[in-house]
Amino acid sequence: MIITSTDNNKIKLINKLKQKKYRDIENKFVIETENLIKEALENSMLLEIYILTGETLPFKVNVPIYEVTNEVMNKIKNINTSKVIGICRKKSNNNYQGTKYLMLDGVQDPGNLGTIIRSAVAFNINTIILSNTCCDLYNDKTVRATEGAIFKANIIRRDLKESIDYLNNLKIKIYGTDVKCGKEVKTIEKDNYCIIIGSEGNGISQEIKEKIKENIYIKIQNVESLNVAIATSIILYELNRN
Repeated sequence: MIITSTDNNKIKLINKLKQKKYRDIENKFVIETENLIKEALENSMLLEIYILTGETLPFKVNVPIYEVTNEVMNKIKNINTSKVIGICRKKSNNNYQGTKYLMLDGVQDPGNLGTIIRSAVAFNINTIILSNTCCDLYNDKTVRATEGAIFKANIIRRDLKESIDYLNNLKIKIYGTDVKCGKEVKTIEKDNYCIIIGSEGNGISQEIKEKIKENIYIKIQNVESLNVAIATSIILYELNRN
């Protein structure tokens, strides 16, 4: 089937899914690039594919494929060079898993969130907990920045105060992050922990700070602070070292 009209109902839905409101209603989101589509397929989250007529994918798929004209592709793509778009279901409502946790308190930039998720998967974090004030997990920029890690990560959105209480009951060690004080990250236990990362502008919120008993930091020189995604990646790397 070749879709030739931008008024096609499926095409209209794709454009609606660019807005968080409709992603929440439909429980779906849009991805672009062959790499993301392959990752979504391998993790059983891919629902449909829309591909520019005349193009083919270098791997087999088991979901419906719709060919679209150049005019239609131009209407639905976010990346200028895109020739294929996928529709995915949102992740299941997972729960707390494992002994290595990363908690994000109000991270606002989609690119930062995506990069943090990618690093968390690379460095063996079991569960990522997003506060209700974090940006949308399914924002196009977030999804692209994960480079497919979004499909592999256990990610939940919870009230952070309740999460801290829950993890304390499991004897999970809770650490905040502070550039000026606390323990150097290299010195803490490398299992059974939860690291809390604050927002780009304000750091960890005051109400969460009040529930934190210990902080960690990474040694830096010549600058006051690092980008939140870079700092988080360094912390997770150090915790993953043997």
